[in-house]
This record gives sequence, C-alpha cells and structure tokens, in this order.
Amino acid sequence: MLRDQILAPNLRRFGFDVVAIGHPAELDGIFIQRRPDIVVLDVGLPERDGFSVSRELRATQGGIGIVMLTGRGDSANRVRGLGEGADAYLAKPVDIDVLGATLHSLARRLRMQQMIPPAITPVRREWSLDNGGWALRSPKGNTVALTKTESRLLSALMLLPNNVVPREDLIGLLTDNVFEFDPHRLDSIIHRLRRKVRDALGEPLPLNAVHGEGYVIVTP
Repeated sequence: MLRDQILAPNLRRFGFDVVAIGHPAELDGIFIQRRPDIVVLDVGLPERDGFSVSRELRATQGGIGIVMLTGRGDSANRVRGLGEGADAYLAKPVDIDVLGATLHSLARRLRMQQMIPPAITPVRREWSLDNGGWALRSPKGNTVALTKTESRLLSALMLLPNNVVPREDLIGLLTDNVFEFDPHRLDSIIHRLRRKVRDALGEPLPLNAVHGEGYVIVTP
C-alpha cells in the first residue's frame, strides 16, 4: 500500500514523526493523544471525502498544516482543495523529495507564524542546517530536504567550515566497515547532493573537493 510501504517510511527518512491511519474517524483519537503539526490527506477516503475533512480541520484546529495528496490533479479539484483550507495540493504520483520539501517548507512557515514579532527574526547569511538537520537552508532562506546520509555528511562538514574534513572521517559516518566501503561511493553521494541543491534552490552549494584529502564547506 502506498501509505504504509512508501509514504510513511520515506517521510520518516526525512525526519518526520509519522502516524499513518486509513479512516477519517481515527483522526479524533490522534488529536486526543497529541495534536499533529501537519495532516496529509487523500481526497478519496472511506465514508467522507478529503475536502470535507480539510474544511473541518481548518475550522476546528486553527493553525494546523494541511497537505492534500491525491490522484485528482485537475485544476478544478486543486482549486477546491485549496479553497477548503489546504495549504498545499499535490497530485499523485508525487516525487517523495517534492513531498518532503513541501512538508518542511510548510512546517517552517507554521513556526514563523507563531513567532512574535516575526520582523525581528535574524537574517541568516550562511548555509545552515534546519529542522533538526533534515533540511539545508541557503543564505537566501530557501530550503531543501535532506536524506539521513546527506544530513550526516553536511553536519560533519559544517562543524568545521573552511577546514578540510578527511575522506576517511566522512566515510566513517556512512559505514561500520570502512575497509569494505567503496570510496567512489562518497564522491557519488557528494555529486548527487550538489546537483540536488543546485536544481532545488538555484544556488551552488559551496562544498569543494580537495584532491587526495577530503571535502570542505567554504564560508565567507
């Protein structure tokens, strides 16, 4: 099943605490245990449709985040979903990175709305990790979701900006057996990370290779 076999485990990989349910009636029990920050809804639900659930959540739960994820991707349904209170409306099949980035962006916006006053929020001038290390924020304030591996590597590199982190140290973050680990795999992960950041944010990540030594995050 899409929910249990793909969505839930992959969203946990992006750092979200996920509770997967299959019936709108189960929402009441979830809210009794603890109020979620964001609810991801399908339109086609047992007994009720996602539009009415979204409308009810928006009326009763105030600033909760609502994302509709459904196979109904036409403009009419999209407009209806947003009109019924959804913060974002995504059509299936959805790229899991897009879903993760959407949820991180919504979570950040919800936190900002709770800040008083938002105008005093300091402006960040450097690349940094956000959401507990599960998102990378650029100096312009844009973010991209990270996998567990990407988060580990960037955490180590950002602890020592402008200093070369040896390849052996980075490989040690990825495996328990450094002797059987293919060192070219590290280069591939770094290459994919750079491309991912460039494509998602339109900004080059200042992560440079130092031949024969390792990698370095360059900051002003």
